[in-house]
Amino acid sequence: MDHDEALAFWFGRIDYERRTVRRGNLKLDRIRQLLAYLGNPHQRLRIIHITGSKGKGSTAAMLAQVLQAAGYRTGLFTSPHLVHVEERVQVDGVPISRAELVARLTQIRPVVERMDCPGDPHAAPTFFEIGTALGFLHFLYRRVDFAVVEVGLGGRFDSTNVCLPLVSIITSISYDHMHILGNTLAQIAYEKAGIVKPGRPTVSGCQVPEPAEVIARVCREQGSRLLVLGRDFTYAYQPGRIDAQQTRLPTVHVRTRQRDWGRLELGLHGQHQAANAALVVATVELLIQQGVAISPQAVRAGLRQVRWPARFEVVGHAPWVVLDCAHNVAAVQALMQTLLETFPQVRQRHLLFAVSSDKDVPGIVVVLAPHFASVCVTRFLDNPRAVDPQALAEQFRTHAPALPCTVAADPASALAEVRQRATTADDLICVTGSVFLVGEVRVLLDRPASTV
Repeated sequence: MDHDEALAFWFGRIDYERRTVRRGNLKLDRIRQLLAYLGNPHQRLRIIHITGSKGKGSTAAMLAQVLQAAGYRTGLFTSPHLVHVEERVQVDGVPISRAELVARLTQIRPVVERMDCPGDPHAAPTFFEIGTALGFLHFLYRRVDFAVVEVGLGGRFDSTNVCLPLVSIITSISYDHMHILGNTLAQIAYEKAGIVKPGRPTVSGCQVPEPAEVIARVCREQGSRLLVLGRDFTYAYQPGRIDAQQTRLPTVHVRTRQRDWGRLELGLHGQHQAANAALVVATVELLIQQGVAISPQAVRAGLRQVRWPARFEVVGHAPWVVLDCAHNVAAVQALMQTLLETFPQVRQRHLLFAVSSDKDVPGIVVVLAPHFASVCVTRFLDNPRAVDPQALAEQFRTHAPALPCTVAADPASALAEVRQRATTADDLICVTGSVFLVGEVRVLLDRPASTV
């Protein structure tokens, strides 16, 4: 296969990032069989497994950067990608090459075709399951010391959940993917806590009582030692600031039962990122207890150096342009808090917005609308799950009738529209609502997704 043929094979499989997923669609028997045919590469990797309603990708990036700073060859598996599918599988911050991608998919393809069943399309491995197998194989071939693996959806039935990790991390619990994970925080927490493994420690950033108790119960049942943010470790956050003269990085002061880590600079802005950094520090201590050598200097360097595209990413100034892939109410609330803290000098804020159809659109609109002088709604083009822009405009007109709202047919037209509205160097354009929107706008800005 060449690269085009490899991608055609991979993208030709059922992709639940592009179509509605139902509860019965997610199961582990397909990925287990696929990996068994491939020699169970995941069983020969040292893995840290991460889930959560928000923050799991950023937490994974931070931890991978810390491990890399400590001198370890580190694999990172995340999803979805922003621009190129190769971004999902990285070693030491470098995405898998085209040649390596073709080689691994050439190895996987005959196994997938052996599993195909003409009478039952759901018997064949999905797009994400093939990606999971690809990641595990690549990490094995590249002889990584550690693999940091982000859950795709939920936890209990996610294809990454075949691993037996050194540590499991649950970043947070909030409302998202309710049609799959449940309508209550307790139900969502139960699905996320499905990554907890017998005898392996768990770190949790969930501080809401109802879901926190579910996580604690699952850990007791599994015999998993549980470290909880706010009980076993704490943090204090100092926001950063960005203006035309300088960028001041935010800091987080982490304390655990073992030590005071002092103030640590963060490469990512926002109090939610400080909480994620505290989870990373707690995880580092658990790894140290398992014999992994990680110095305080590596922790400091890793947290300071981490970069993660589309997480409050500043990609332009005069006017300022911020990309953020927040796509649920909790993530949008965190985005707005960070925006107000980091850019207090901004004259007017202008919103470019699109969102997927399975999200709480009214809830997101209510959070965003009060903070912007104008909004332009559109739809992303590479994924059919986008909400119709006219329907989005109606939501803004219903919940914020005084807010000027325009409709654009595509991201390019929307970007041109908001640029016309942002007339001074002190204005700010915020692009948010979906990773798919942000990825398409990134290409328009001629900024390919950077690596960790």
